[in-house]
Amino acid sequence: MPFKSIVRELKEMKDGVGSRSGRGGEGKRWRGRARSHIAPDETSMVESEQSIEQGQWANLPPELLLDIIRRVEETETSWPARAVVVHCASVCKSWREVTREVVQTPEQCGRLTFPISLKQPGPRESPIQCYIRRDPLTSTFLLYSGLMPSEGKKDKLLLVAKRIRRTTCTDFIISLVANDFSRSSNNYIGRLRSNFLGTKFTILDRQSSHEAPTQSGKRTSRNGFHSRQPSSRTPSSSYTIGTINYELNVLRTRGPRRMHCVMNSIPVSSVEEGGSVPTTASLPETAADEQQFSPSPVFKGSSGGAGSDISSTNSPSESPMVIPGSLGEPLILKNRAPRWHEQLQCWCLNFRGRVTVASVKNFQLVAACEPHHHNVPAAEHDRVLLQFGKIGKDIFSMDYSYPLSAFQAFALCLSSFDTKPACE
Repeated sequence: MPFKSIVRELKEMKDGVGSRSGRGGEGKRWRGRARSHIAPDETSMVESEQSIEQGQWANLPPELLLDIIRRVEETETSWPARAVVVHCASVCKSWREVTREVVQTPEQCGRLTFPISLKQPGPRESPIQCYIRRDPLTSTFLLYSGLMPSEGKKDKLLLVAKRIRRTTCTDFIISLVANDFSRSSNNYIGRLRSNFLGTKFTILDRQSSHEAPTQSGKRTSRNGFHSRQPSSRTPSSSYTIGTINYELNVLRTRGPRRMHCVMNSIPVSSVEEGGSVPTTASLPETAADEQQFSPSPVFKGSSGGAGSDISSTNSPSESPMVIPGSLGEPLILKNRAPRWHEQLQCWCLNFRGRVTVASVKNFQLVAACEPHHHNVPAAEHDRVLLQFGKIGKDIFSMDYSYPLSAFQAFALCLSSFDTKPACE
């Protein structure tokens, strides 16, 4: 039987199991009767419910199950076909555990599978290629997986940001979905905040990258997500994981913008030989399971009624927490200096065909390593970690690689969309 037909049958079985969830109410009716009646054994009922939830596919031999998951993971390498891997993780507990062991991080395999992959560093060799669609009507920015928008297909939506202009600053609220930007929501990932002039930005994360918050009484699944259990929803904390500074253009000279980024959550040792980045293992207090990361439709553009919740839960006076300095010296990024093209009479950078329209927003970021960092290879000084540029009307490309994550790269690119009259 083909693997896709197996997964399709498993999904049908899962839908059928959900219709039997009404059995839990029968025990309440038995406990309400007189003592002379014989009540059923609740222990046996719990065991039967667990066996129903596991299903008949949970009893597959471990060797056969491991071989099935490996073959599915190797064949379905891009979205939307990669949703089959997500469906395998949602069959039962045993399938979830095996899927988590087989699926590697983006740094290892270069693919995005689960929501937690958006917080993990990208691959070291070839970058992960994405594109951003800007919607001027709703002030939203949507990050998709892929080279560019494809006709007749629903590209994988990764992250969504909504720009909110305030009196003294501008906020970009980053979420997993396109209709929920509340900080008390489980879809909230982080935000980007600018100063009044739009020359300094602060990247705020919902959680610390090297110290994921855990709470007692919550059962964490093996895929890095908390199980569906009721919890008190309180506004999450904010951790400063990076700052972005644009140099002021006092003399109003012609030239590209100059960026200086300090990544507090990434140590400079990560670009040294044998270095690594602290990897986030789970999203805090999230009720989203793997099904939430299944292929989602293209956002048509609507406020979704979240605007009131944004203004009430995101006060500019809030002071974020700064990540402790236990990671060592932070990594500093700078934009790659372009060259002046005499024939075209403009500044040029080699984007390797990923940028086709000239724009002041286009940039490439490289590591700004000091001379005393002797362990940093010479190739790391010129390696492009993030490139961003315009490829069409309201369409921009975004390619990132290790040690940046999709969330960090998206926040860096969002800073280029804000108005900067003092820098141009």
